[in-house]
Amino acid sequence: MAKSRVQRKQKEKKKNFVIKFFIFLIILICLTIAYAYFIEPKMLTAKDYLIKNEKITKNFNGFKIIQISDIHYGRMFEKKEMQKLVKKINEYKPDIVVLTGDLIDRDTNMTKDLANEIATELSKIEAGVGKYAITGNHDYKFDEWDSIIKGSGFSNLNNNYETIYNGGYEHMVIAGISTMQFDDDTITERAKNVTDYINSFDKDGPIYKILIMHEPDYIDKLENNKFDLILAGHTHGGQIRAPFYGAIVLPPDGKKYKNGHYNIENSDLYVSTGIGVSNVNFRLFNTPSFNVYRLLEK
Repeated sequence: MAKSRVQRKQKEKKKNFVIKFFIFLIILICLTIAYAYFIEPKMLTAKDYLIKNEKITKNFNGFKIIQISDIHYGRMFEKKEMQKLVKKINEYKPDIVVLTGDLIDRDTNMTKDLANEIATELSKIEAGVGKYAITGNHDYKFDEWDSIIKGSGFSNLNNNYETIYNGGYEHMVIAGISTMQFDDDTITERAKNVTDYINSFDKDGPIYKILIMHEPDYIDKLENNKFDLILAGHTHGGQIRAPFYGAIVLPPDGKKYKNGHYNIENSDLYVSTGIGVSNVNFRLFNTPSFNVYRLLEK
């Protein structure tokens, strides 16, 4: 009889433990979901990178580049968040700012007033030398993208390039590639303008060559890569990440180069984890961020 009573108590304890464990697990899951929806997407950090290269000369030593990417304006990122982003960027006093695609979320209900709002807020970004942008796969459907970029003081670098001077004769070149998920031309064809420009010099050409693009995996398809620095976005770094595992889901054309820094032959590739959200309104263990690069003499 006593043994039976002890067994019943043990079973009851075990049952209570299982119930408490499942209650704890449900609470933990709910708190995680709440954090991933309400808190982390509203956070914003800066990731700093020092890039030392023997091609950087005295005139460009300390040159500061800020990369913003994958804002997805109209989803969980709107005017208030843009104002916060602009303020943080301006605190760094960048020389140039680059936007590597997906300014607008594809599900955004675009209106003339909203387009003006985006352009107005973007125009408040201050850069000493210039501001440059390309389309991402979400931007592609919006005819307003061009007017937003123009109205905000950014240069449209889709399949084009510009030269950058900084107080001397020496210059850098910055080129852009529009989203590769539409149309049939190759990345090599889209880069022809800038490669022809680079190849036109026997000497005194650009000392440093920068490429901005959206989908990073396409860099492997660029023939005769001549770029020193390549900046891309698109992947969100996985947007939702698991401890000790990393990205849960990655988009097409962003599975090989997920986030952070990669050495590709003579190029430095940096993939931004981005600022906004796409497809699902969550970010987990992947804080929204923009990248700050400082070019230094080696």
